[in-house]
Amino acid sequence: MKPHPDSDPSAQLNTPTASVTSYADRNALYWRRNLAICVFGSFTTLVSLSMLLPFLPLYVHQLGVESESAVIQWSGVAFSATFLGTAVTAPLWGHLADRFGRKPMLIRAALGMAIVMSLIGVAHNVYQLVALRLIAGLIGGYASASTVMVGTQAPRDRAGWALGILSTGALAGNLIGPLVGGLLPPLLGIRGTFFAGGGMIAITALLTLFGVREDFDPARDTKPRTASTVTTVTSGGHRTHTGIVAAILVTAMMVLLANMSIEPIITVYIGQLGVDSAHLTRVAGVVMASSALGSILTAARLGALADRIGSWRVIVGCLIATALVMVPQAFVTSWWQLALLRVLMGMTLAGLLPAIGKLARHAVDERSTGKMLGYLQSAQFSGQVIGPVIGGQIAVMFGLPSVFFMTAALLVACSLLANRARTASARQAPQPA
Repeated sequence: MKPHPDSDPSAQLNTPTASVTSYADRNALYWRRNLAICVFGSFTTLVSLSMLLPFLPLYVHQLGVESESAVIQWSGVAFSATFLGTAVTAPLWGHLADRFGRKPMLIRAALGMAIVMSLIGVAHNVYQLVALRLIAGLIGGYASASTVMVGTQAPRDRAGWALGILSTGALAGNLIGPLVGGLLPPLLGIRGTFFAGGGMIAITALLTLFGVREDFDPARDTKPRTASTVTTVTSGGHRTHTGIVAAILVTAMMVLLANMSIEPIITVYIGQLGVDSAHLTRVAGVVMASSALGSILTAARLGALADRIGSWRVIVGCLIATALVMVPQAFVTSWWQLALLRVLMGMTLAGLLPAIGKLARHAVDERSTGKMLGYLQSAQFSGQVIGPVIGGQIAVMFGLPSVFFMTAALLVACSLLANRARTASARQAPQPA
């Protein structure tokens, strides 16, 4: 029996047409190895970026900010600056990945973040802290670059699973980071913790430099495109229109918007549930980490499900399920009920990013995939910036429970948009995404 091409990559490379194979076919021998390194790199870089959460207000105060309100304000600005920077430059790095290869973008991100993370440890005032956090987002983005590499190298029928595994590594980094940030400062000091984070990312840079393999041929992989990146003929032979791409990007933004909408108010909301002030921050940290824990449990499985039944079906189902889990959070009477519901919410959200990533990969011509995935990352980080702003404003205007209702309504509206895009996509192509 002839082996399946995915189980025997060399079979693809040894064919008479090997010289004209696509980028994904030429990297069939390397995608699993690169996936493992990208998972490790995404984990370590996000641990380093998120570990400052427990002590960020303390560092802001240490840098000379005195009043409590100013400490809170500057902490929020410093934390969001990285995501804002990534949202701005992700399309640029994706475009450069299409022109010069995916591996150089990984190396650039790791080296840049290692340097900037170490410099944060020697900041002299809060302005330098915010500027360095912004620069970390502008020149960093290892997880974004990993999405581009994995999304373009994984075989078409394994892309959902591969992106789910990659998402699990990133989510685990966001989950473990705050825990590491609570342990290291007493041992190394706050500034020493930043140096440790920089060293951790430097290890990732070395592993990427010597471990990642890529067969990138500028002569073939950067030929001029005859169609735009949003209205083009894909390898499947169908055209993807602007409306479908817009639905993909809006859905990507909604994933993190929904997850982050409660972040500005979660500590206050938990305080209203009767948690003692002495344990408030600890309990809030557990609740914040609950959604990431849920996502780790299901990301790979739902990604594989998208490979079997189609990405749009998984997206619509997960959006509706997330909306249903969002509403009961407004009626909880104990913190553990909120934490449990956040775990369930993380489990339903987890299916979205791998399925969306797979759709984005095949929405455009292969030579434009990096740019498209860059726009996807930009949309996701935009949701991470916009979510806390919207959640905070809604809470002030209409009360804390209204945040859950409004987010659920947005998710339902997004599911209707996604279902419409699914119908349009089904009319255009005989094969599922």
